[in-house]
Amino acid sequence: MPIGLNKVVTIHYTLKDESGNLLDSTLGSQPFSYLTGHDQIIPKLEEEIDTMLIGGKKNILISADEAYGEYRDDLVHSVKKSNFPDDVDLEIGMQFVTNAPDGTQMPFVIKSIDGDDVTIDFNHPLAGKNLDFEIELIDVRDATDEELAHGHIHGPNSHH
Repeated sequence: MPIGLNKVVTIHYTLKDESGNLLDSTLGSQPFSYLTGHDQIIPKLEEEIDTMLIGGKKNILISADEAYGEYRDDLVHSVKKSNFPDDVDLEIGMQFVTNAPDGTQMPFVIKSIDGDDVTIDFNHPLAGKNLDFEIELIDVRDATDEELAHGHIHGPNSHH
């Protein structure tokens, strides 16, 4: 029976790239919880977890196009240092957020600095990568009315 919508799902996961490099893991720390049907995890991953039983383990491979999309060169731009705050020492790998004209927040990372020219990348850090998830389903429960109203889960003592 599928888990379904508006449930709080708690998992342990290990995420690797297609070469087996560890990208992230909850093992040895707190498990991860999300609210189903609210676009809080990759849709294909949620679809696969939806078929699991509590206590079950599953290896889920997700292609780049079903994860964070293919890497797009058109999302890499060169801007001048003067576009950044004067009091910030820019470094490769720094992350920033800017607003699109419609107000949408757009995160980006600094890829290179050449004199006054700064190359920024709006691609998701995992764009272009095929992902390998090892999932263990820990728990499933009904979301509370408050969690549904807020659109996110709450921990034992209110907000999570």
